[in-house]
Amino acid sequence: MPILNRAAELEADVRQWRHHLHQTPEILYDVHETAAFVAEKLREFGVDEVVTGLGRTGVVGLIKGQGDGSRVIGLRADMDALPLQEITGKPWASKTDGRMHACGHDGHTAMLLGAAKYLAETRNFSGSIAVIFQPAEEGGAGALAMVEDGLMERFDIAEVYGMHNMPGMPVGTFAIRKGGIMAAPDKFFITIKGRGGHAAEPHRAIDPIAIGAEIVTNLQLIAARNVNPVRSLVVSVTRFQAGTTHNIIPETAELTGTVRTHDDETQEMAERRIREIVAGIASAHGAEADVIYEKPCPVTSNHPRETDNAARAAMDIVGEANVNADVDPSMAGEDFAFMLKARPGAYIMIGNGATAGLHNPAYDFNDEAIAYGISYWVRLAEQRLADQSTQ
Repeated sequence: MPILNRAAELEADVRQWRHHLHQTPEILYDVHETAAFVAEKLREFGVDEVVTGLGRTGVVGLIKGQGDGSRVIGLRADMDALPLQEITGKPWASKTDGRMHACGHDGHTAMLLGAAKYLAETRNFSGSIAVIFQPAEEGGAGALAMVEDGLMERFDIAEVYGMHNMPGMPVGTFAIRKGGIMAAPDKFFITIKGRGGHAAEPHRAIDPIAIGAEIVTNLQLIAARNVNPVRSLVVSVTRFQAGTTHNIIPETAELTGTVRTHDDETQEMAERRIREIVAGIASAHGAEADVIYEKPCPVTSNHPRETDNAARAAMDIVGEANVNADVDPSMAGEDFAFMLKARPGAYIMIGNGATAGLHNPAYDFNDEAIAYGISYWVRLAEQRLADQSTQ
């Protein structure tokens, strides 16, 4: 089953929707215009039930099939943009300074709207499909908010699936894997409390900058010497702030960074070692240090059977040779993990071609991927709800 003819026919409309969304980016939970646009389209399509305000600003549409089946599967897209200044120069570039769709959520939303229109027209399945439009993926845990607001129970969702575009993967290809596909994106904040003084008299001070530098160096040894080499771990210090001028040793220094892991054991070890290293080095120099360690999102871990379901649907669209069913996991984070904690499901990557990378001001979602994304969603939905006696 190649790209659906109807998906190709819908592509022009979906491009327009995508360009509209791209021009009007909204951040985190403040996606009111986007959510209103989505809800309006779903009602136009004749979707049976449209619910707004789930997880604060999320939208869910329920599409009932022709049969008498009761099984429900969920298809999810994210809606929020990023606080970034766009430099693409495209005719549909962001109209709001300092905000842009630099992760392709405009494309995700548009493709799922296209699939919803197709599925509402054909209803060639037995059961129901919940199309889920989520706010606040970019650091706001919008998926968790929707789950805690009763998403799965309210719609009796049995399985849930997500999709994300991937620059560097050719258009017309997909990639997926069983188990961890995206990392747990932990954060840490370290405050070193020394003793300030004149830079000409360092012996009378306790220099938090020198202590911080030693901490940064030693944190790199966690990945190099503390973790099993076959496991994935990233420890990155991304911010080091201290001091006000050239001749003063400051009282404090602040370090901020991230830890990325694909399993609980490595995650727990990394947190423990960060705390031990910081405390040990600070104490050795007569300073004090505080560590705040946050775990905003778990590993995005695909369920085995549902991964097979997703891979099979993708292969039906683009052929087996164009689906990598054992792709290397990414160290980026994704809050769809919360939905996968609540229900079995899978998260797949769709090729975006040779574009700028995600979270880059020159990035733009590739409209050539639209028909593939719509076809994938439709094929997956119809496949999962074809014959419920075999589910």
